[in-house]
Amino acid sequence: MRFARTAVLAAALTTLLAPTTAHAAPTATVTAAPGESVTLPVQDALAQLPVRLEDRTGYVRTAFKHWVDADKDGCNTRAEVLKAEAVIAPEQINRCSLIGGAWYSPYDDRYIEGPTGLDIDHLVPLAEAWDSGASAWSAAEREDYANDLGDDRALIAVSAASNRSKADQDPSTWLPPAAGYRCQYATDWVADKTRWGLSIDTAEQTALTDVLATCPNAPVTVTLAR
Repeated sequence: MRFARTAVLAAALTTLLAPTTAHAAPTATVTAAPGESVTLPVQDALAQLPVRLEDRTGYVRTAFKHWVDADKDGCNTRAEVLKAEAVIAPEQINRCSLIGGAWYSPYDDRYIEGPTGLDIDHLVPLAEAWDSGASAWSAAEREDYANDLGDDRALIAVSAASNRSKADQDPSTWLPPAAGYRCQYATDWVADKTRWGLSIDTAEQTALTDVLATCPNAPVTVTLAR
């Protein structure tokens, strides 16, 4: 089941930086395996993401199978996210058909009534994941990524309009219209890329650096997915 957005979430990095003072201890290096977790300031997490050129050669959306019903309870990934994030719970009928309910779309600071006006956004879009390393993954790994209920930052219910405005863009060309959400968005983007071992390009690095420079250097906890 998907964790609540306030729960401690999964992830891992390779290096944990210590504060620099005249008598600071040496930087602690942590070697993390899939399933292990570590916490560190988001700006340190950003600094440790590999910076590489992106390549979309060969990308097709169908390379990422979704939405699946991983636990075979009748509700696919989309429905699981909708149920978890509803601010007014929908009615569930016919195994997992959802009617009614209400949701908050943080990208554009709107409340949405009923599930039909919502998309489930991959925070780091599928095409961006492909560009950043997923092209080398197995089909099973891409399916796991596209249906990631293990970290509630990965998938988010938002207005269809805001999701389609974002499309497959990274933070260098798109940020949430709701300016008050941008610190959270950039922090979650770094956490998600860390979780899946994805790289960033230089424009993305600059955009994330600029956003996070205006935000608290909040700690992030992530669990390495692969």
